Amino acid sequence: MSFAPSPFTPMGSRNIQEQRDRWERKRSRTARELVHSEQRYCEQLDLVVTYFVEILKAKGTLRQDIRESIFSSIKSIHLINQTLLAHLELARFGIGFEEFCTHLQLYNTYVDNIQTAKKVLIVQVKKSKAFRRFKKLQESRPEFNQQKLEDLLLLPLQRIQQYKHFLRDLTENTGPDNPEFQQLSKAVKVVSEVAQRIQDNARSHENHLQLRRVQKQLKGRKTRILTPGRWYIREGWLKTVPTKGTEAKPKMFYLFSDILLQAKPCSPIHPTHGDKFVCQQVYPLKECTVDKVFGHTKSQGGLISLTFARAKLLLMSDDQGDINDWYRSLCMAIGQLKSKNTVVHKRDELCRKPIRSKPDCQNTPELQTRGIKRIMMLDEEVRGHSEGHSSIPPTGESGHSATKRLKPNEAPAEKPQESSGSSCVIL
Repeated sequence: MSFAPSPFTPMGSRNIQEQRDRWERKRSRTARELVHSEQRYCEQLDLVVTYFVEILKAKGTLRQDIRESIFSSIKSIHLINQTLLAHLELARFGIGFEEFCTHLQLYNTYVDNIQTAKKVLIVQVKKSKAFRRFKKLQESRPEFNQQKLEDLLLLPLQRIQQYKHFLRDLTENTGPDNPEFQQLSKAVKVVSEVAQRIQDNARSHENHLQLRRVQKQLKGRKTRILTPGRWYIREGWLKTVPTKGTEAKPKMFYLFSDILLQAKPCSPIHPTHGDKFVCQQVYPLKECTVDKVFGHTKSQGGLISLTFARAKLLLMSDDQGDINDWYRSLCMAIGQLKSKNTVVHKRDELCRKPIRSKPDCQNTPELQTRGIKRIMMLDEEVRGHSEGHSSIPPTGESGHSATKRLKPNEAPAEKPQESSGSSCVIL
């Protein structure tokens, strides 16, 4: 049996047709998976709306505002997904997702409310005995397949992530000459934005939990960790090497996006704070430089040097990998902080428009003198305005006035840092 190509069919045309056939098979397989998963998704949404939203509304077990806090826009999401399913079952993927994307604001609302929904649900389960019994009864129905309400509320978020992958596969296996190609390409972009929003919200919530955990570990309320715009990076034990020949002491360090916090453990016999830490110093990363110090540990651990405006730290660890991770984390945090500040720096002198006489005016010595005096007066006003702002006390460890302006949304982060830096003393 010969596998030689037919003399009547060019090799190039055969290869192109085979590639198109592979694309079509992949597209058909993705389309089937999308339709089947959408059917299951709509069934689950219908169960939540029927057995929770509608029955709770009829029974009046929870107030309307509490129901809206828990279920948000899930009823409206169910309606638009039923319409999408009708289009998908008819293989109208482009039209279906084009119409679906016009209602994605409902998903955005749901995404932004999901953390509130979780908190309110936990409170109501503990507070309301009637709701607790109702929830347990509904979850025991065979239709839910032993799924809890907490898991069912996450379905829209999970579905958006699935849409992103389905749409990418459909677009990649759809020819550019297909009428649905442009519709699917736009849908990929819009759905990906919502998926990114879900990831950002989840990351922000996780960061908030980390900040709260660290705040609870510190004794007292003077050092404020929960600050807008601050991100938790890492924590761990490091030895501080003193400038004089004394023994290196282990300290707990917390690294955030804008500060490095040094703390020591409380006395273990303390009746209430035995498991907490006392803040000793807060080092701002704004003007920090970090360097590796070699030749002291003989490859057993490592040493890094941190230089601040008015302080210097030598940190040591017996674990080579740990000190390298600290070095990378510090370099990354400092680099991101400096690049963020550099972007917003502007000079007022460059923003002012130059004062020029009109072309048709006669350039007499008297006019030149007036122009020079006017420029000098404006310079004095600008200089006086800038000096008035420079009287603001510095933040963190630095005793120099700030020469760079920050973004407005970064301003709240400066005040807590100022209070935390002044309240902690190196012991």
